[in-house]
Parts: sequence; C-alpha cells; structure tokens
Amino acid sequence: MNIRFWGVRGSIATPVNNATLTEKIEAAVRKGVKAGLTHEDQVSEFVSSLPWHIRNTAGGDTACVEIQAGDKILILDAGTGMRPLGMDLLQRFKGEPFESHILITHTHWDHVSGIPFFVPAFNPKNKLIIYGLHEDLEDRLRQQQDFRFFPVPLNPTFRFVHLELGKLFQIGDIEIETASLNHPGDCYAYRITYAGKTVVYATDSEYKELSTDALKPFTDFFHHAEVLIFDAQFTILENIEKEDWGHSNAFIGIDMAIKAGVKRLVFTHHDPAYSDYQLWEMLERARGYLSIYHPEERPEVYLATEGLRVTI
Repeated sequence: MNIRFWGVRGSIATPVNNATLTEKIEAAVRKGVKAGLTHEDQVSEFVSSLPWHIRNTAGGDTACVEIQAGDKILILDAGTGMRPLGMDLLQRFKGEPFESHILITHTHWDHVSGIPFFVPAFNPKNKLIIYGLHEDLEDRLRQQQDFRFFPVPLNPTFRFVHLELGKLFQIGDIEIETASLNHPGDCYAYRITYAGKTVVYATDSEYKELSTDALKPFTDFFHHAEVLIFDAQFTILENIEKEDWGHSNAFIGIDMAIKAGVKRLVFTHHDPAYSDYQLWEMLERARGYLSIYHPEERPEVYLATEGLRVTI
C-alpha cells in the first residue's frame, strides 16, 4: 500500500501567510551568512541542511489521505486537501475515467469541505463512491451545497454506501473494519488491510480514561498495524483545558501504539494555530518521550505533512 497525505490540518485550513514566509526566509539567510556562503553553487546543499521547520511546511489543507492498494484508490476524509488530490488524479489518469472510494470519518467541515471542489466529480464517467456510518450522510453533504451556501449542488457522480459499525466490508481485495471514536457528533476509525498489511486511520478522538481496560477497545483495533495515523492536535495541557473537544496528544498516541504493537505512528490533524516550528518541537518532544519511557520498544514516529509518502 502506498499512502500519501494531502491535508493534515484540523479545524480550519491554514495557508502560510506572508509574515511566516518572511520569517522563514530571514532565518535561512541568517544561517547562510553564518555558514559563509560565497557562491550560488553552494545554495542547494545549504538549503538541504536547513532544519525542517525552516526548509519545509506541514501545509495548510485539512484532512485528506490517499491510499493506493493494488489497483484501488481509497480517499480517507474529504477536507480541503481533496482539491489538490483531485487535480493530481486528473493528471495521473490523463483525463481518462477512474474509480475511487471515499471513506468519511465524520462530517465536520474540516473533513468534508473539499467535496465541492473535487474536480473529477464533474466527469460522470468517473466512479466515485462515498462510504460512511452516519445514516444521513448523503443528506448532510447535500445541505453543505445548498444554494444558500454554495452555487453548485452535490454532484450526482457521487454514489453513497452506508456502513454498519463493526461489520467487516470489502472493496475488491481490501478488507475494511470500523470502530467508534470519542468525538462530538460521532466519528469513526477505519482499519484497512490489504495483502497482509494494515493501516489504521483514527483521527478526531479523545481518550479521557487512560487505564489499560478503558483503552483496550482502541488498542485492539490498532493492533499490529503497520501504520497508525493518529490525531495529536493538542498537548497534554490542552487536553485538560479543552476537555470534550474530541482530540488527543502525541504522548497518548505513543503509549497506545506501544500497547498495540504498531510499527509506524504518524501524528496528524495539526492545530491551525501551530507554526511549523511548534509542530517540529512537538515531534521532537514525542520522540524524546519514546526514548525515555519506552527505550526497548521503538516504533517509527512521524509528523504528517502535505506530500508525505509512506509505503508498506
């Protein structure tokens, strides 16, 4: 399976602004002066040596992850990252019809606002199937594109499949399971298995009770996943201050990944207020926590960024 992240922010899209871009340029130039750059031939190597938070950005689009499994294309959530994914699919298939399967966790705006801008939906020859566990999912998405809020109605190219919680279903050779998460308005996780490999997508969930018994339904669902994509929007302090907001933090993600025997842990759903530097610090603190409290068990830990690719 090939995983690609198209949107990794939570709550609301957060484009890089001019002030942030200026800060990054100034920081890079200062380091260039200290490094004693004297010729343009040195620039590429110097830029590649810059810290991640200066050289890159996590990105500003909201939740959308693509998984290619065999000849199937799965799309996990349909936030604003779905728009660039759609443009890429048009180029990838050179305008020829294709099929994709869109799994929706819940219908908060940051997870569905890309649907009106998914250009492949305007080609009726494409086969686009939306799956979800909310009984009125289609109605919710139609209301999002009511003429009072958006000039174009929900495209009839989309077809809908209602899923039953806990019931295994298949898309070709792909097996998919579902589980309920702790988030306002009901949210669901997906466990996707293909050719003996498993990816779990568990965004937008809060874990208040941290006992082994309380976490067991979740760690059982995560068990032995090659990749766990996990909501780490908050710090531990923010989890206390923002109780019942329905999000988690990196330290809890590490503890749960260890209990579940997860091989790779990817933090996503980044807070819109967090800069690239703050996200980089969060990742460093999480890796430090892992080395101190779980020195014998070391899953790989990543920060989800737009364009990140993971292959299993």
